[in-house]
Amino acid sequence: MPQIVISTLNARFAHASFGLRYLMANLDDELRAQSLLLEFDITWTPSDVVEAILEHSPRIIGLGVYIWNITQITQVVAQLKRIHPDITVILGGPQVSYETDQQEICRLADYILTGEADLEFSGLCRKILEGNPPAERIIVAKPPELGDVKLPYDLYDQRDIDHRVIYVEASRGCPFTCEFCLSSLDIPVRNVPIETFLQSMQSLLDRGVWQFKFVDRTFNLNLNISRSILQFFLDRHTPDLFLHFEMIPDRLPIALRELIKQFPAGALQFEVGVQSFNPEVCGLISRRQDIGRLEDNLRFLRSETGVHVHADLIVGLPGEDVDSFAKGFDRLLALAPQEIQVGLLKRLPGTPIVRHDKEWGMVYSPYAPFEILQTKLIDFPLMQRLRRFSRYWDLVANSGNFLNTTPMLWQGDSPFAVFLAFSDWLFKTTAATHGIALGRLSELLFEFLTIHRNVEQRQAAETLWEDYRRTGRSDRPAYLREWIPMPARGPALASQPGPKSAAKRQERHRGVV
Repeated sequence: MPQIVISTLNARFAHASFGLRYLMANLDDELRAQSLLLEFDITWTPSDVVEAILEHSPRIIGLGVYIWNITQITQVVAQLKRIHPDITVILGGPQVSYETDQQEICRLADYILTGEADLEFSGLCRKILEGNPPAERIIVAKPPELGDVKLPYDLYDQRDIDHRVIYVEASRGCPFTCEFCLSSLDIPVRNVPIETFLQSMQSLLDRGVWQFKFVDRTFNLNLNISRSILQFFLDRHTPDLFLHFEMIPDRLPIALRELIKQFPAGALQFEVGVQSFNPEVCGLISRRQDIGRLEDNLRFLRSETGVHVHADLIVGLPGEDVDSFAKGFDRLLALAPQEIQVGLLKRLPGTPIVRHDKEWGMVYSPYAPFEILQTKLIDFPLMQRLRRFSRYWDLVANSGNFLNTTPMLWQGDSPFAVFLAFSDWLFKTTAATHGIALGRLSELLFEFLTIHRNVEQRQAAETLWEDYRRTGRSDRPAYLREWIPMPARGPALASQPGPKSAAKRQERHRGVV
């Protein structure tokens, strides 16, 4: 039986826990031989997780705590300590690295490792097993030099390679101080020695990995390193290769541009954190960005490369009202990224965004994921409308299912205003934000376009039919039969290369991080 079980609940099965693999890789050889890594996802009930862990009769249980699993992990710890109070429970992860004195889960556990615990976890386990546990419950792990940390990539097994997102990192930290982000507390940026990192990437390629999600917060910060990584993968490119990066939106020098242009369509995805186009809002949250350069870089990516651009905006930032957000949304949409992620502001423990609570009337949910409920400028009913806007935008625009239909919604009017009206109408009509089948959603779009936007019925029907077939469906929805003749027998219209194919590739990479 293992002495140590390291575990967590991932947001979904396709997400492999990068942090747990780092802990396992950096246990000393003796402890690693006595340890077991167990992964679950948030569809598991806490009692089933407890049962699965206790089957191994461990003496130590290390649990990774994140915003998406804090509720379930709290219940797991409570049950573990009731059933086996003699087992030592160690917590780590960003959700318990700050404000530990305010969290029930921290009261329940034996130890809390805050910060980057790659190296500290092994030493703590050794002391506990040798009968010399430390007196302090909260142990602050200092950021390690990444050259001293063993990389965890050999702990991805074949099931991970076949079915899960493979996370990698060439650096940690962020040079910026955006007040809503935990990375703003992680300064300076530290890099994995590039030769060691590329050797690990070659090993993963040799084992059949072809999709890599980089978790670096500022991939394009260090020009030499980002060029080395891009050139490495370009030299080894195969048709299946896919790389996901988070990039600083206003930093894309010529040397990087020339490399990026050489990758074929669908091989690269860049996650671009725009967040707000309002300079005053950016100033309030200590976010530095050159909006002119940002726009120029996005135009370049869309017009001269095959990069799939995923751009982020945040609803509910201090100082931003709905009109300001609407202008930013329309401005971003005009730059034509394949995806716009509309996210609601979250109050992550430890982030300095709380300094605005009084002045801007910031009210957050007390429950994970701690999203904004209202501000001085956006009241609760309007925030709910924007929450639904975000959900419906994912279903319609980001899904890739309505590439040709979506632009018909606004046709010269403000995209934000029209889509908000569509969102309001859709919720009034269906009372649902989830579980709307593709065929039903297609029919609802037809109704809104033809009745509320005065689009000619045949034009709307033909456009929706083209999009519907592009999803791989060959049936003909009843509402289209008046306008679309019975299709000849044969295969459905094949997906086209470019944005749609790239969008499909993103499905394993959404949600994280």
